[in-house]
Amino acid sequence: MPHRATLLGIPLSFSGFPLLPLAATLVLSGCQLAPSFSDGERHGSLEDPMASAPPVTRGLDAAGLSTLLAAELAGQRGDYRYAGQGYLEAAQRYNAPGLAERATFAARFGNDAALMEAAALRWRELAPQAETPNRLLASLSLQRGDWLDSLEQRLAIASAGGNGEIAPFAEIAVAEGAPLNLLAQQLRSYLAQPEAAQREFHSDVLLGTALIEAALGETQTARRYLDQVAQQEPESAALWLAKARLALETGDHRAARQAAQQGLSLAPDDVRFILMLAQAEIRLNNINAAEVQTNALLESHGGNQDLRIALAQLYLEEGHSEPAYRLLQPLIGQESIPNIAYFLLGAIAQSQGEVDNALLYYRQVYEGDEFLPARAAAARMLIEDDRLLDARAFLRIERMRHDAYFGDLVRLEVQLLDELSRQEDATALLDRELARTPDDTGLLYLRAMRAWEMGDLAGMERDLRQILRTEPNNADALNALGYTLADLNIAGRLEEARDLIERAYEADPDNPAVLDSMGWVYFRLGKPDDALAWLESAYAQMPDQEIAAHLAEVLHSLGRSDEARQLIARILQRATYHPQIDDLLERYPELTPPSAP
Repeated sequence: MPHRATLLGIPLSFSGFPLLPLAATLVLSGCQLAPSFSDGERHGSLEDPMASAPPVTRGLDAAGLSTLLAAELAGQRGDYRYAGQGYLEAAQRYNAPGLAERATFAARFGNDAALMEAAALRWRELAPQAETPNRLLASLSLQRGDWLDSLEQRLAIASAGGNGEIAPFAEIAVAEGAPLNLLAQQLRSYLAQPEAAQREFHSDVLLGTALIEAALGETQTARRYLDQVAQQEPESAALWLAKARLALETGDHRAARQAAQQGLSLAPDDVRFILMLAQAEIRLNNINAAEVQTNALLESHGGNQDLRIALAQLYLEEGHSEPAYRLLQPLIGQESIPNIAYFLLGAIAQSQGEVDNALLYYRQVYEGDEFLPARAAAARMLIEDDRLLDARAFLRIERMRHDAYFGDLVRLEVQLLDELSRQEDATALLDRELARTPDDTGLLYLRAMRAWEMGDLAGMERDLRQILRTEPNNADALNALGYTLADLNIAGRLEEARDLIERAYEADPDNPAVLDSMGWVYFRLGKPDDALAWLESAYAQMPDQEIAAHLAEVLHSLGRSDEARQLIARILQRATYHPQIDDLLERYPELTPPSAP
């Protein structure tokens, strides 16, 4: 598959009704990990948002003074990006933490993540004991998906006696499928330190570690950590929340109910305990008791519509459609019903075998996040009911009704046909629709990727070239074609590949897939030193196995095989499916880490 080529990405399985994950519901009152601002700051009501930053009063030469004056004036006129750059330049020139702090404040107000990270790194370098730069770096790492670095920053805060908010971080990591094995290793190493137990927020680290260990199936270890927290903070609501969650995950529903009740007595306004209690009652098949809990929760929140929908989804996830319908029934007939309610009503009808009623509900989902999932669910439902012709007719009618989703619905039908091993029908559909709309870049790209899968490089290139005739700066097409030429190492076309990737970089310079392609084409050109910086930058932004395989091969070629093996070991620990790494190790078996199976 050409680099980063995504054929569809439309979810077709809704067994768990994942549009509003239960995990998200249970973290309703979790901490905010991103940097936050007061209302005044957010709406620009402060005259000088950097007024609280430490003043710069002495030790300046003419150039330094000029830089700082320019930065100060830029901040006063609202050009925070320029101000941040100026303060950071001054912080590099003078070893004053206050300058780096001021640069960080400016970058935050300028919403420049890269500048904020550079400023925070300098601030931490100049003031190693400061907590704020580590907190900002942790948030930035989390935003770009670098879980390991985010945890490292948080543990640094904990090591200094601060609150690294490890438990809330662990909740999010578990919910979003982070590399839990690697996170657990970091946490175990921290807890093994003799002085760790003496630090003020030690129980927070224990709680976070317990959540991750439980998610990894290490239930005994998780219980041991929770017992330690119980000794230190028996009245901690977070402790009982973790106990309830662990009990639910291990099937001990009575213990989960007891823990949720204990937590509710400590934090009666925490909706997570009511949800946990309801979930425990549902799994104990005490539906009446569960409805008492959920009705009380609704009453306390004034019948909140979003909460009603979330609770209905909870019942659906547990396989109980009747109470889910009772929760949604008051919404039927209202003037404005959210799309998600129609989607869930369709799912309820489908679960009860009422295919035609479900279809009616699914069709009432209009433009928005649920539109395509609803059409996908409806089409799959018809196919499972042995009504493929009806499913295709339904999608064709929907394309006529919703012109804005025309290309998406064609791609959905192609995906369904491919799944049914009806590739010829899928190809005919694509060819027919492209004959009507020959410049539809989305459909051209899809056909190009399918051509590549079938070994038709000429067909792939023809469609990508067609895209570039109408959209010369289409970064996806440029990158896909350039990467493919480089990856296949086609003689005489590597310079052409580099030119295409350079154009993709000009169009989308922050795309890690493009950075990876740039590194890979330099490697193919016999320039591993030039390739390394591109690949390291790509991996820092998107630490996935494809980029890791490229980076490891380049490191190996530069004689840095130990680093390559360490990188490969991290990827092998993160994922059970790693075809790119497997292919690399087949070509370079000497890179197999000692611990690999």
